[in-house]
Amino acid sequence: MAVAVVPTRLRPRHLGIAATVLGAAVVAGVALGPASLSPGEVVREFVDRLPFIAVNSGLDDRGSAVLWQLRVPRVVLGALVGGMLAMAGGAYQGVFRNPLADPYLLGVAAGAGLGATIVIALGLSSGLLLTAAAFAGAIVAVVATYGMGRAGGSVSSGTLILAGVAVASFFTAVQTFVQQQSSDTIREVFSWILGRLTTGGWSEVRLLAPVVIVSGGVLFAVRRHLDVLAVGEEEAATLGMRADRVRIVVVLAATLGTAAAVAVSGLIGFVGIVVPHSIRLMTGWSYRVVLPLSFLGGAAFLVTADVLARVVVSPAELPIGVITAFVGAPFFAVVLRSSRRAA
Repeated sequence: MAVAVVPTRLRPRHLGIAATVLGAAVVAGVALGPASLSPGEVVREFVDRLPFIAVNSGLDDRGSAVLWQLRVPRVVLGALVGGMLAMAGGAYQGVFRNPLADPYLLGVAAGAGLGATIVIALGLSSGLLLTAAAFAGAIVAVVATYGMGRAGGSVSSGTLILAGVAVASFFTAVQTFVQQQSSDTIREVFSWILGRLTTGGWSEVRLLAPVVIVSGGVLFAVRRHLDVLAVGEEEAATLGMRADRVRIVVVLAATLGTAAAVAVSGLIGFVGIVVPHSIRLMTGWSYRVVLPLSFLGGAAFLVTADVLARVVVSPAELPIGVITAFVGAPFFAVVLRSSRRAA
């Protein structure tokens, strides 16, 4: 069923609210944890780093080291991962015209999981190698999905989705087999699968940031095409738009960004469903608004989830995927029920 989309512009009010929520999440993210830092001290420390401004934050050397070497890179990484997953999820929902689509639709999660599991089972789970294996596995899975989807010639949304289900099932089966052969690594594998930002540092930020900038920039550039595509592929063709080309561009950009995000953080679910759909409910269906606000909202959502993961069972930490699933699973059920009623 085609969705009537009224093109809108990104209003400063919406942008201001999203930026404020993200700013509050960032302050909470860098202030809360086993070594508590005063929000006032955190804000003054940030201000002190601005050019031509000198402010005494009150932090000692230990507090400053905790802030800049542990908390800030973790928060920045969480913001990049959350923003990318949410933006990719919104783009997938637009190109497949399905509000239940998420960034893992075409097998990214299964491929990344298999790549990470193989490396862990071989005892080679150093940070960089694990990241590279997860990224490679995600890309291989999506390439396999696209190859299977175009086996009949043309590539349709329905064919790609079915191919993604098949590829994800196969990769998951292989991953289960590898885990059974190396049962002593199951704990480490599940730790990665449930998502984590505990090992995030500036090196992971430097790896992820360029990919997010490129992928996010491409998705932002095609947001108008997603508005046109929302009225239907045949209608879009009458307006001179090649739906298949738009689909390929969106899938490539969203997949690259998602694969990079998953590679550094593990499998963090529901961000790509919860955030874009929430933005859509508040601002309307235009992707000129949904995609940029999804990035800011996804960043705020994941940074907040990471804060909860740190404080709920402090001094221990919950896997961040547990927090996002706790919020996302009920939300997914509500969206699914609403979609059925609308149909």
